[in-house]
Amino acid sequence: MSDKSATLTIGEKSMVLPIHSGSIGPDVIDITKLYGSTHCFTYDPGFTSTAACESKITYIDGDAGVLLHRGYPIEQLAEHGSFLETCYLLLYGDLPTHAQHADFESRVYRHTMVHEQMAKFFTGYRRDAHPMAIMVGNVGALAAFYHDSLDITDPHQRMVASIRMISKMPTIAAMAYKYTIGQPFVYPTNSLDYTSNFLKMCFSIPCEEYKVNPVLARALDRIFILHADHEQNASTSTVRLAGSSGANPFACIAAGIACLWGPAHGGANEAALQMLQEIGTVDRIPHFVARAKDKNDPFRLMGFGHRVYKNYDPRAKIMQHTCHEVLATLGIKDDPLLDVAVELERIALHDEYFIEKKLYPNIDFYSGITLKAMGFPTSMFTVLFALARTVGWIAQWKEMIEDPHQKIGRPRQLYTGAPQRPYVLLDDRA
Repeated sequence: MSDKSATLTIGEKSMVLPIHSGSIGPDVIDITKLYGSTHCFTYDPGFTSTAACESKITYIDGDAGVLLHRGYPIEQLAEHGSFLETCYLLLYGDLPTHAQHADFESRVYRHTMVHEQMAKFFTGYRRDAHPMAIMVGNVGALAAFYHDSLDITDPHQRMVASIRMISKMPTIAAMAYKYTIGQPFVYPTNSLDYTSNFLKMCFSIPCEEYKVNPVLARALDRIFILHADHEQNASTSTVRLAGSSGANPFACIAAGIACLWGPAHGGANEAALQMLQEIGTVDRIPHFVARAKDKNDPFRLMGFGHRVYKNYDPRAKIMQHTCHEVLATLGIKDDPLLDVAVELERIALHDEYFIEKKLYPNIDFYSGITLKAMGFPTSMFTVLFALARTVGWIAQWKEMIEDPHQKIGRPRQLYTGAPQRPYVLLDDRA
């Protein structure tokens, strides 16, 4: 906290607003008593200048292109760590020791199966149901099966629910994928690591032996790390808002998944891939770049720029390397989509138009190509995002529940509708 303050003057009235400082990042002006003192609200559509909570989990400096989880740079976590290690870090605040890591893995693997009755749920969905629709329904339904981890006032039950979410999300995601392609469900194999197990559940079939490609498993693990948490984005804010009412954790995560489904959030990598496919070849790039610069043309280059980052998205650099690694491993040497992506990236980093508007490539730019090369259909891209982001959601939810200052979320509004008016009887209306 800080001894600094700001003075707000409205007409002839003035009030002193405390200014709080975090460990790093911008100061915040405390307006919690603003309405009581001035009878005014602030107006901030999209909450672009509003801190809705205090958090110790993730820090982003969009201008500098920095992303930290509990103080650790995302580049170091992706390069040297594993997804489960990142999960432990987000949940507990520190990197695990060997013993803590082994214990955490054991607890996660213990909960990888879902109740057998849940398999029957899938028959209620149409064959062409979007996997995200299935995810929203089935994750919310977990509350109907695991009554022993619904008491949010019990720290032990909160942690059990957290572990269950991390454990079961890959299983549910793989089942959603298998259902949409008409193949039998594959049970978890707990002798495999977290990501290898997920790949096996997605791509193995009973009649053939399946061997996990370690390069692909490591690449997907890195993708999960890059998507694990991203501060107070739309879906995380949704989870926190739902949780502020006292809703059970499974319902809160289902709400986060529903929000993530939006094309402006989790669906952005799918949109970026579709754009690259629309461009098709390198020689067509100038035409589309010209369209992107034309204010009268609705076409927009997807995968460039970010709501928060005004510099190169640090995750995009890692994603670019991962993309090349996957394509090389799979023997994809002349991928037209990658050729288009590389040339677009070169233009974005050197063209004055992109530099001036700070339209740098973001993580979605490369992740779509990578996941497509691995064999995932575009409909599964957001599902994988949800799988990875679950740990961030649950860590943020847990932090909110344990915050003694947390209250039920209740944003205010600027009302511009009709003022109070008398009811007119139907027969008297003109």
